[in-house]
Amino acid sequence: MTDDVTGETCQWQGWREATERALYGPGGFYLRPEGPAGHFRTSVHASALFAGAVARLLGEVAEELGTAEVDLVDVGAGRGELLTAVLAATERAAGPGLAVRAYAVERAPRPAGLDERVVWTDRLPEPGSVRGLLFANEWLDNVPVDVAEADAAGVARYVEVRADGTERLGAPVAGADAEWLARWWPLREPGARAEIGRPRDEAWAAAVGSLAAGRAVAVDYGHVRDSRPPFGTLTGFRAGREVPPVPDGGCDVTAHVAVDACAEAGARAGGSGSGSEPAGGAGGAGGAELLTQRDALHRLGVSGGRPPLSMASADPAGYVRALAAAGEAAELTARGGLGDFHWLVQRVRPTAG
Repeated sequence: MTDDVTGETCQWQGWREATERALYGPGGFYLRPEGPAGHFRTSVHASALFAGAVARLLGEVAEELGTAEVDLVDVGAGRGELLTAVLAATERAAGPGLAVRAYAVERAPRPAGLDERVVWTDRLPEPGSVRGLLFANEWLDNVPVDVAEADAAGVARYVEVRADGTERLGAPVAGADAEWLARWWPLREPGARAEIGRPRDEAWAAAVGSLAAGRAVAVDYGHVRDSRPPFGTLTGFRAGREVPPVPDGGCDVTAHVAVDACAEAGARAGGSGSGSEPAGGAGGAGGAELLTQRDALHRLGVSGGRPPLSMASADPAGYVRALAAAGEAAELTARGGLGDFHWLVQRVRPTAG
């Protein structure tokens, strides 16, 4: 079938296949030179306080492991912005006392001028090879997934799409995808939609499985079983604006993450056979912990509290800096914004003996 206007082939595909091509195929959205920062603002770009918090988390992991040499793996590394900032923050905090082996996992080419200490790769580390911190900021939402919709009879069917964004219902959802829907996101009404998160569960399990010891952390916008959106969350972003999801390579195509399903998959992975334990605190889910970014950053010393007014006269320049930092912290922890992002934390203990 050929489009009458453009002459391009208009092939019907499932959303997973179409998104894979649009984001990571030749000329794909995430392979463009400007990178993600050219189109949307993440916590990494919002403030250096975020990288400082990750650096403190890395220090905690190193202390838990009793080592001065620790791995830091950034999955979905963009153009290396987070790794660059964390390395700098770690040096300021620990000096030469902590040696960081840094790895960027990203399908785009290595950017020019990146710190030579960073190893650039397009795939996750080998199972059981990482001792340290694996950090994935807004990675899982860009792992492509299929979309399902209940037809007039209530049967869950795959949604098919063309490159111009036109959709139609395809075959009934079957096999492992049907099992995933029944467990995690049942479609109970005609017209209800869901993103089938099974590929994300598998991706997160592989990420956790790369740990021999340490922590894996995924930061993303998402939902849990009791609050699934009835019509899904598939959307697009271009140049800082939300746009319809069109899989033509011209915009990001993303969907919120079923974080509880990923949590269970990560717990099962258990760090390639290593002892896997809950990270502690409320929200634990079978060896994983779910908490908001607001709570996670508060634990790591990031808060939006304003400096005391007395500081304005005693140290005017310091007061201005502290006030700016408080504003940045408030953005990172804001309710209804970045503060509502989920942090999925998996702690993997080394095997005994």
